[in-house]
Amino acid sequence: MKLSSPLSATHDAQPSSVSHKAISLCRSALRALEFATPVLDLGIRIVIGLVFFQSGLTKIASWSSTLALFQGEYAVPLLPPVLAAYLGTAAELGFPIFLVLGLGSRFAAFGLFIFNIIAVVSYPGLGEVGLRDHQYWGLFLLVTLLHGPGKLSLDCLISRWLGHAPSRP
Repeated sequence: MKLSSPLSATHDAQPSSVSHKAISLCRSALRALEFATPVLDLGIRIVIGLVFFQSGLTKIASWSSTLALFQGEYAVPLLPPVLAAYLGTAAELGFPIFLVLGLGSRFAAFGLFIFNIIAVVSYPGLGEVGLRDHQYWGLFLLVTLLHGPGKLSLDCLISRWLGHAPSRP
C-alpha cells in the first residue's frame, strides 16, 4: 500500500508540468523552424547564385584575359579551351539566374554542382582556401538539389498554380 502525502502529490505534478513546458517549447521551436526554412532556402540560393554570377561577370569584363586563363591556367578535361571558356561563362551567368528565381532550381543546382567539380579539377593551383570555398558551395548546391528550392520559388508557385501537391511539406 502506497502512502500519499500532500508533499508527494506536489512533487509528482512538477515533472508533468516541466515536461509539458518542454514539449510546448519544442513545438514553438519547430514552428519557428518551419517559418525559417523557406527563408533559408532562398538565402542559400541567393548567396550561391551571387558567387557564380559575379565570377561570370568577371570573365566577360575582360574576355581576352578569360581566354588566356582557359588556354594557359585551366586544364578543362575533354574540351578545347575556347569552348570551355564560352561554356563556363555561360554556366556562371545563366544557371545562377534560374537558381535565384527558383525556376528549374534543381536543374540549375545540378549544372552549377557539376561546373563546380570541373572548376576544382581544372585548376591545380586552387589552394587550400579555394578548395574549401568550392566544398562549401558544393554542399549548398546539394541542399537545393536534394531538398528542393523551397516555398519561396517560382517552381513552388508554378506547382501550386498547376494544382500539384508540393513534393515535401
